[in-house]
Amino acid sequence: MFGLPMKPLYVVVGALALQSLAVFAGDWLRRRRREVEDTERKDMATILPAALTLLTLLIGFSFSMAANRYDQRKTLEADEANAIGTEYVRADLVPAQAAQIKSLLRQYTDQRILFYEVTDSARHQAVDAATARLQAALWDAAAAPAIATPTPVTALVASGMNDVLNAQGYTQAMFWNRLPSVAWVLMILVAVFCSFLLGYSEYRSSRLRLWILPVIVALPLGLIADMDSPRYGLIHVVPQNLVALQAALR
Repeated sequence: MFGLPMKPLYVVVGALALQSLAVFAGDWLRRRRREVEDTERKDMATILPAALTLLTLLIGFSFSMAANRYDQRKTLEADEANAIGTEYVRADLVPAQAAQIKSLLRQYTDQRILFYEVTDSARHQAVDAATARLQAALWDAAAAPAIATPTPVTALVASGMNDVLNAQGYTQAMFWNRLPSVAWVLMILVAVFCSFLLGYSEYRSSRLRLWILPVIVALPLGLIADMDSPRYGLIHVVPQNLVALQAALR
């Protein structure tokens, strides 16, 4: 199941706000109660570290999943550039269609670069529409000689064009593939629970300590959201291979 796009800034602010409310709610509840007995303190000393360990594991696994998806997006960008470059060279095998195929591939490369660089949803829809039109034109240009004169050479050109179209599909699938929403809900709930326990078990007079856990948890969650959201935040896949290909084709 695909996860929802999580904007990093919203994740940091939301996680920090929820944890702050939880930790101060725990502190408020403790202050209104009678003096906590030693047995209850011992229970808290056992439960809180266990909950923090669970939270650490959840954040670690989620970070690993997000980093793996980011690496896969970079790999697929390089594969897509290689597929387009290979088909551009193979276009010379069908002289009648070579000029048309090469012109379309140059336009297609421009749109693929915009796919990585555009963040506005309206512009992104326009890029997707232009990409779909170019894909249809590219396939018609590659399939025409294969249908007219079915030879190993024309089949090779058609196969290369199929690789170009498939590469775009793999890239799009990886951009859709994000951390499941259930994982985000579980991390936030455990973080809030840990913050509440910290506030409830903190017996020192200084409340500055209560801010430590919300801050150090909210920042990693924001980093995970940044890597897991290709179009938001600071961490993006730079289409350096496609840009280099664009310069070479021109």
